[in-house]
Amino acid sequence: MPQPPRLDFEDKKIPQGDFVLHEKIIEDRGSRYSVSLGKVHGREDIKHFLKKLKQNKKYAKATHNSWAARISHEGVIYETKSDDGETGSGMVILRVMQKEQVSDCVICVTRWFGGVKLMGDRFKHLQDATKYAIDQM
Repeated sequence: MPQPPRLDFEDKKIPQGDFVLHEKIIEDRGSRYSVSLGKVHGREDIKHFLKKLKQNKKYAKATHNSWAARISHEGVIYETKSDDGETGSGMVILRVMQKEQVSDCVICVTRWFGGVKLMGDRFKHLQDATKYAIDQM
């Protein structure tokens, strides 16, 4: 029986490498942000990506490693995210990825808390870090 045609409505942006790290891209009131991204095709790839990031003790000890991933499989896009204690952060990263039509990718924004609460500015920093990673792809 013939397979139905695959529907794909996105002009995908897909990363080239399995692991790219941009360090110290944003600093605000003592908090520091870095962003990393990599090409992924499933849950195991995401786990491997995060394990590779956290092999660096500086990232393993970071206050938050918030991330989101979008994976395309047979015309369907699957999405997942993690706040890692920074409430709402995974969704902020995911929304930017959706808007920019990023696929087969995980993006992780790492934050080291500087002692001053950033309130709403933290969401802007998450957006800016995610956009920076996508722009560098």
